[in-house]
Amino acid sequence: MLRIMLFLGTNIAIIALLSITFSLFGIQGLLAENGVDLNLNALMIYSAVIGFSGAFISLLISKWMAKRSMRVHVIENPENSTETWLLNTVQRLAQQSKIGMPEVGIFQSHSPNAFATGWNRNNALVAVSTGLIEAMNKDEVEAVLAHEVAHVANGDMITMTLLQGVMNTFVVFLSRVIGHTVDRVVFKVERGHGPAFWIVSFIAEIVLGILAMTITMWFSRYREFRADAGAAKLVGKHKMRSALMRLNAQKGTPDMPDEMAAFAINAGKIHKLFASHPPLEDRIKALE
Repeated sequence: MLRIMLFLGTNIAIIALLSITFSLFGIQGLLAENGVDLNLNALMIYSAVIGFSGAFISLLISKWMAKRSMRVHVIENPENSTETWLLNTVQRLAQQSKIGMPEVGIFQSHSPNAFATGWNRNNALVAVSTGLIEAMNKDEVEAVLAHEVAHVANGDMITMTLLQGVMNTFVVFLSRVIGHTVDRVVFKVERGHGPAFWIVSFIAEIVLGILAMTITMWFSRYREFRADAGAAKLVGKHKMRSALMRLNAQKGTPDMPDEMAAFAINAGKIHKLFASHPPLEDRIKALE
């Protein structure tokens, strides 16, 4: 099983930190004002604050985290013809897509890969691996860059964040309801919350989080088709198809950290339900 993506991992860590902080300051005590009943309105507000905070903080630091985790060399002053071509190509694609010029970077990886991230469409990062530059011709690299620019232009990052925020909210809300119910019905705690509430809530949050991830990954797969279509409009369907066929011919387990798979063009082999990307064969068929 591959590691959780950086966006989701950061999101989960922030939710856990906020939950612990709220508990230490007694804020969770407000959820049961009379010590017996669960205040559902207060719980929903509490859940939304934690859920959306985790998602949006993850989004805001996504570019910073990506640069450091992937050791991305951001091209500021091109040192060779390849870097100059990458900058010029992304600039042209960004202008065609009517978005702000993204930062452009290269990271060391033998696998042909690329990703886009950032907190909005005018402040993004597009990065490609050294393996991609070596394995593909310029038309194919251009198609990959167009795919990533299409992600940015489509607003996929903010949409993913909003979806994740909603998922987080319901995970926190339902886990507390389940914990409260078990505490009252099974363990007969009449006032306040006993250890069972915290234990069951924690377990339920993990289980519900996994189920919520399947919805997030479904959306991720859907937006890959949209990004492929966007790239086909920018550079031509034949270039995008050629790039996908090249990736398909070089299938293997990427050495790119899986945490960047949410914005990568080639996520590798993971279970279909939790895959962030549809099979390359399906993407090629959709283009045709």
